[in-house]
Amino acid sequence: MKNPILVTGGAGYIGAHACKALARAGYLPVTYDNLVYGHSSAVKWGPLEEGDISDRQRLESVIGKYKPVAVMHFAAYAYVGESVTDPLKYYENNVRNTIHLLQASLAHDVRYFIFSSSCATYGIPESVPIDETHPLNPINPYGRTKKMIEDILKDCDTAYGLRYNSLRYFNAAGADPEGEIGERHNPETHLIPLILDVAAGKSKGIRIFGNDYPTEDGTCIRDYIHVTDLAGAHVLALEGLLGGAASDYFNLGQGQGFSVEEVVEQVSKITGREIASKYVDRRSGDPPVLVASSSKAKKCLDWHPAYTDLEEIIRTAWNWHRKL
Repeated sequence: MKNPILVTGGAGYIGAHACKALARAGYLPVTYDNLVYGHSSAVKWGPLEEGDISDRQRLESVIGKYKPVAVMHFAAYAYVGESVTDPLKYYENNVRNTIHLLQASLAHDVRYFIFSSSCATYGIPESVPIDETHPLNPINPYGRTKKMIEDILKDCDTAYGLRYNSLRYFNAAGADPEGEIGERHNPETHLIPLILDVAAGKSKGIRIFGNDYPTEDGTCIRDYIHVTDLAGAHVLALEGLLGGAASDYFNLGQGQGFSVEEVVEQVSKITGREIASKYVDRRSGDPPVLVASSSKAKKCLDWHPAYTDLEEIIRTAWNWHRKL
């Protein structure tokens, strides 16, 4: 029998790709999702149990039914701007409800936990590339919720023996190369799908927030990591814990950055379509450059991203996007 893994938010973008990676590695992914942002059609590799992480009774029922050996926790609100205008929504869902999940897990002796964290825990970088020794100084409620959960996990390790890996993503991008799942957010805020909407004729143009940053073309630079590579890192992090590794935290990024203008140009090249854009004011708190150092994950998890070319990443996203 395959070892079950409870995947909260498994009907979402990264969660669904993680479920596929888990299934390929011989596990049974059990998706637990309230389907507010997730899609039931993305659940293809294991059962779907509809529920909210605020509902401890429902959580315990599902955990008792499947007896998972570990939890992968993706269920969270993740719109930075909304976290600023409605912070209590984020503290309630991302922090309080994660505590419910941890309580339910520990009550059923589930002692391994993979947490979907974020580079938002770092805030404005003091230096780039950012490694795990960089101070954590989040500048918005979303980032603060991720840092709080990391602190909670550390305390749970000390108090209850819960072993965890916290994975700090940079910019997730792309789609399943086999075209089975991809990125579908409503509302959409990620750069690549917004540009692809223009290429597909679904919108008239994109806004570029600031062209006066201290970068070569004046636009922000970000580190884009393919979602399949992210998913693979989750499986490696899980297997490390199951094999006896101590709790830890890891950056997940390419280690190279691309500007907004470079992404626009690459989408235009791949799709053969002109992308209308206009410059608008900077967004508050946007750093000029966010690039990861992922050497720790490569060394400790033996993680090596397969999709290292921006064109290849965007091409998988475009192949998916044309189906929507």
